Amino acid sequence: MSDAEQVLIVGGMTCAACVSRVEKVLKRVPGVSAAEVDLMTGQARVQVASTVSMASLAEAITRAGYTAAAAPPPPAPFWPVGIALALSLPIAISMVVAALGGKMLPGWVQLVLATPVLLWFGSGFVVRGWKSIRVGAPSMDALVAIGTWAAFLLSLYNLFGPPSQMAMPEMAPLYFDSSALVIALVLFGRFLEGRARRQAGAALRDLARLQPARVTRIVGEVAEEIDLIVLRPGETFRVRPGERVAADGVIVEGHSEQDEAALTGESLPRDKAVGDSVLAGALNLSGLLSVRAEKIGAETALGRTVRLVEAAQGRKPAVQKLADRISAVFVPVVLVIALITLVGWMLHGASASVAIVNAVSVLVIACPCALGLATPAAIMAGTGAAARHGIVLRDPDVLATAHRIRTMVFDKTGTLTQGKPRLMSCTPVAASTKDDVLSIAAALQQGSLHPLARAVLAVAPLGKAAAQMQEFPGRGVGGVVEGQEFRLGNVRMLGEAGLEAGELAQAAAALAHDGASVSFLFEVAPQTRLLGLLGFADTPRAGAAEAVAALQARGLRCVLLSGDNPASVAAMAATLGLDEAIGGVLPAEKAAHVAQLRESGPVAMVGDGINDAPALAEADLGIAMAGSADLAAETAGIVLMRPDPRLVAAALDIAARTERRIWMGLAWAFGFNLIGIPLAAFGRLEPALAGAAMAFSSLAVVTNALLLRGWKPTHRLNG
Repeated sequence: MSDAEQVLIVGGMTCAACVSRVEKVLKRVPGVSAAEVDLMTGQARVQVASTVSMASLAEAITRAGYTAAAAPPPPAPFWPVGIALALSLPIAISMVVAALGGKMLPGWVQLVLATPVLLWFGSGFVVRGWKSIRVGAPSMDALVAIGTWAAFLLSLYNLFGPPSQMAMPEMAPLYFDSSALVIALVLFGRFLEGRARRQAGAALRDLARLQPARVTRIVGEVAEEIDLIVLRPGETFRVRPGERVAADGVIVEGHSEQDEAALTGESLPRDKAVGDSVLAGALNLSGLLSVRAEKIGAETALGRTVRLVEAAQGRKPAVQKLADRISAVFVPVVLVIALITLVGWMLHGASASVAIVNAVSVLVIACPCALGLATPAAIMAGTGAAARHGIVLRDPDVLATAHRIRTMVFDKTGTLTQGKPRLMSCTPVAASTKDDVLSIAAALQQGSLHPLARAVLAVAPLGKAAAQMQEFPGRGVGGVVEGQEFRLGNVRMLGEAGLEAGELAQAAAALAHDGASVSFLFEVAPQTRLLGLLGFADTPRAGAAEAVAALQARGLRCVLLSGDNPASVAAMAATLGLDEAIGGVLPAEKAAHVAQLRESGPVAMVGDGINDAPALAEADLGIAMAGSADLAAETAGIVLMRPDPRLVAAALDIAARTERRIWMGLAWAFGFNLIGIPLAAFGRLEPALAGAAMAFSSLAVVTNALLLRGWKPTHRLNG
């Protein structure tokens, strides 16, 4: 029984300790094989057997003290933060005035202002904190609740407790400012943090919104506006100027220009006419179009991109799993440190008030939120920025791999070249004529989707297809035409038949020297004889040489790996400036060549065909070009949404930048606690200041990640 994935939105999580707790309770549900929870988005992705219901998962989450829903809640309003700040700031200002020699607010006024903050706005911390303690996994909310209530109760004691202080209340040390202001600052920090989280995911939401909800369907002569979900493949719909295309399809009437920048990063509009394909989400600029729908909704290129990016954002790289393990024990450790601080100060002769306040500062300053946010914030911002420019980072583990790559391996046809070769020469031998060679070649290749087959069929007269058609991967094709068995393939196939190029050797060498691909036509039954030579030219993609140069500037060794004849591969490599060329490689051999190259360091492979899938899987990092076969795209860690080789260097750049932001965020989070907790323990931080620093820590980590949103490829994507 295969597992399925269920996605829930978990509410009430405030730190990485919460993430660890939710993952543990989900994994304990019978039938759950894996669970990953993201603090940044609140998403829980759970791999479950078909017998496990959403209700059972939600019940387990609720028992742990959190909430579960199918959709994210609306953004939190600002008004609770505003009221909490309005009530607590006068107390804090009063304390500053008193420190400068002025008079502070009377104790009873401070009590009146602080009480609603603690009882009303602070109640959520108490409820969530108590639930986390009850299940044996104290959270950040528990630290805030314990710290603020300790400061509040100590202030009450000092205000109303000892008779000596009741006589002179102005002498009593009060900490109402700490209890109220800490809650207000934490609420304010989480509000800003929530805004920053939404900004980090804005790129993906913008992509998802590109697809219109309504579409004009054409049935006969009648045009009717319907919901997009009603549209079916094969139906025709209309796209007016200024509208976005509703589905992937083919234009059946009209001519226009379309802006695909939001989908592929292409900066210039593209001309579209009858027979051209269009993408869902593209903006139609000028003409009225009629389009035959081919893919709808989640099956469109836009839908697949959104799904891939969502999946990448929901997965955890190894570094995040390490941070989660640390965070799971962090809060209990902080509680122990706070207790040691309390006891230590009292043993050192300090008053109970001083000891409690310093312990409260330790509780407040310790912020595992930043640890939990550093990685998902950077991944959301980085994958979103990449997707905006036509790069899909499918797996967050590629972030750690990208900067280690030492060798970049390219497939040739369809990757560095256009993948649309044209027949440039046809040379017959013996008693054959040019027409004979072309007609037999066309008969052998009817029905084939290979680029060389399309080049032949584009110029040859269509006749009867060959019987007993057979493909020889990496070699060519064969079949029977009018009772004779023929083969059309490369020099390897020719040699396997026991033939040599003979009088065509010189012509084949000249074609290969010019970078052309060469195919030999020969008969194998009833006799074995060479009939002719076909030469194909495939032009490099725009920007291919620039792409190679950009990768070499990063210190990478660039290798061309192809099944084409070695001379053609070497000529193309020389034209584009690659460091090495390996030709004549069968599909099954590509992975072995990649494995051999890996002996010199991590290898990335760029390809687009089914035959590239094993090599993409063998490489440390697989990169699939736009238009790749599904198997190649599923095997790759990075998918490029437009066929621009320059995006390869751009993909490595955004992956490396995202990885750096992750480590910067983690370094800040660890460093902050490493410095802040000792300062608080030794009495160098007031609780209110500790609360402000804690809020700033999480905000700084998320803001650090948000800097990725402005990333752009260094080259201009001009097709």
